[in-house]
Amino acid sequence: MIMIKPDSIEDKMRVQRLYAYEDLARNQGYNLIAGVDEAGRGSLIGCMTVAAVILPPDFYIAKLNDSKKLSAHQRNKIFDDILENCISYNCVEVSVEEIDSLNIYQATLVGMKRAVAGLKIQPDFVLTDAMKVEFKSIPTQSIVHGDALSASIAAASVIAKVTRDRLTDDWDKKFPQYNLNHNRGYGTKAHISAIKKFGPCELHRKSFNPVKQLLGIKNLTSANV
Repeated sequence: MIMIKPDSIEDKMRVQRLYAYEDLARNQGYNLIAGVDEAGRGSLIGCMTVAAVILPPDFYIAKLNDSKKLSAHQRNKIFDDILENCISYNCVEVSVEEIDSLNIYQATLVGMKRAVAGLKIQPDFVLTDAMKVEFKSIPTQSIVHGDALSASIAAASVIAKVTRDRLTDDWDKKFPQYNLNHNRGYGTKAHISAIKKFGPCELHRKSFNPVKQLLGIKNLTSANV
């Protein structure tokens, strides 16, 4: 097992258990296994990011987990470790326009396919977080709560989350009235109050309630599901 830094035996064993799905795929003859996950699906603002990552077998990164269970400091450290040691990775943006025109479910499928297609080294098996995605020539398995159960999906969740958080920090500088570096664009009470007070900006998803309601739009599908 590749060692990144000394850590507790318990954490090493926990991370090792995250390779159960990857090990099963390898036992079936697959070698290059990609994990895929997104960040920002439920946000009211901005693009969604989708990442695909192929890790080396039994690759140990201290604290690797679902990005939502990690601190920002931990995510940034793991982000760097993944980029330095993975076999291949790709992170793509699914634009606000795509989300509003397709709906969030279809936009997520598009993003996952785009993320895998953009890998410089193509996988022979794909693990996705919850979403069932069909690839033309690559078998895939969807795993409910996969970001907490699969090392590859957890790595993808970290890449997608850190990438989007950095984008959100940039958006916050342009639109400080929404306090985006704290709410990340999600529909908190304070964010919704700011939308009502200042109106939505160009980055808000018009197909998402309450933005859609505030704009009085009737011809877009409600997509915040």
